Amino acid sequence: MGKSTGFMEYERKDNAAEGVLERIKNFNEFHTPMSDKDRREQAARCMDCGVPFCQSGMMIHGMVSGCPLNNLVPEWNDLLYRGNMDKALQMLRQTNNFPEFTSRVCPALCEAACTCGLNDTAVTCKANENAIVEFGYANGLMEANPPKLRTGKKVAIVGSGPAGLAAADQLNKRGHDVTVYERNDRIGGLLMYGIPNMKLEKWVIERKQKVMEEEGITFVVNADVGRNVKAEELLKQYDSVILCCGASNPRDIKAPGRESQGIYFAVDFLTRSTKHVLTGKNDGWIDTKGKNVVVIGGGDTGNDCVGTAVRQGAKSVVQIEMMPKLPDERAENNPWPEWLRVCKTDYGQEEAIAVYGKDPRIYQATVKEFIADKKGVLKKVKLVKLEPKKDEKTGRINMAEISDSEFELPADYVLIAAGFLGAQDYIAKAFRVKLNERTNVETEEGSYKTSADKVFTAGDMHRGQSLVVWGIREGRQAAREVDEKLMGYTNL
Repeated sequence: MGKSTGFMEYERKDNAAEGVLERIKNFNEFHTPMSDKDRREQAARCMDCGVPFCQSGMMIHGMVSGCPLNNLVPEWNDLLYRGNMDKALQMLRQTNNFPEFTSRVCPALCEAACTCGLNDTAVTCKANENAIVEFGYANGLMEANPPKLRTGKKVAIVGSGPAGLAAADQLNKRGHDVTVYERNDRIGGLLMYGIPNMKLEKWVIERKQKVMEEEGITFVVNADVGRNVKAEELLKQYDSVILCCGASNPRDIKAPGRESQGIYFAVDFLTRSTKHVLTGKNDGWIDTKGKNVVVIGGGDTGNDCVGTAVRQGAKSVVQIEMMPKLPDERAENNPWPEWLRVCKTDYGQEEAIAVYGKDPRIYQATVKEFIADKKGVLKKVKLVKLEPKKDEKTGRINMAEISDSEFELPADYVLIAAGFLGAQDYIAKAFRVKLNERTNVETEEGSYKTSADKVFTAGDMHRGQSLVVWGIREGRQAAREVDEKLMGYTNL
């Protein structure tokens, strides 16, 4: 697809980013779209490869290669190159309910599997996707299109993250009456409060919410099902219920001094920061200005904490990572089209380097102790260095402490970004659904039906902590199963 010789004629270009020292002055998105001509040249690099791994979404050695939504990437790249934007948008929306979200926050599994990336740089699929969907909004192609017929069936969806929104969108298009319950004051789940504004400005979510409401979907906020909304009432009122409540139990760090004041889970820190950005109110805001901040966790959420603390004006920011630093280039034991396991310096780390003069990451270390003053206020963290060691019985590589390697860092705030563990217990009990050994909601393989009558599940609550794109896929698949249950067949 694209221009047959485009990958040889044009070099990869990314959307220009605002200068680091300028963009940290606010919480706005900081990439500028390129011209239509330049964007079409980037689409022209799609190389008409024989097997487009970009859209495969398959597992290779435990890692996903290509888009889990099976987005028709070569097709809409070709249409973008040829200037047929209306058809490109139509092709994009066949598989993805929310390209306005994924084109901002997805780590671009499609690009990691791009054939062009085998010997050169990958096609800019993510930015191309963004250009297509924003063209749609700018030209009135994303307006509400409510279903012409209603089935009379009612579905409740608990949780308005990517999975819940995707399930709602699909089932509403089918003609079912859909109500989405969200325990926070705004919809979006982690899209709203777990991803900071500079990665996903919240008007993008509100824009899509307005369209979905005009199409007939009802959103109920401040509705904590299992607490201030009874599960029994939903089961009485609706023909089916889909639980899309996320993997909401943050993984903790159990070390002496954990009760010290100044230690927060990353999701709480990011939520409060976003609420402050949106409202300007300081209620419960965790202000790191002039403070020493230690972030525990080297993933995307840890990076988001780094970027947020930099913008707030922290005195210092350090990010702790248990594992060794990944190689700077693809290793021989990580061949294409496997997910590319290389060291990535993301926007937050790039900003910390510019502000503090060094990379904030410390590899192969973990917390040994949190040290507080006499009033219980955090002052320092004691860390210990780690080294990989092979377990002779299992053959697994574990990170083991190195004796006499402890060291201390000043810390007014510690932000724990160590991931999430399964569904919250109260919602599972409210609907009487079984959990598996990983504390995710249990279903049969390939199914989204829970152990409880009329109750289905999707997203992180079902598969464990994952990506936005996986949440969308789960929501779409759960909607298909619910539709088939309600109607006896499905065309979703």
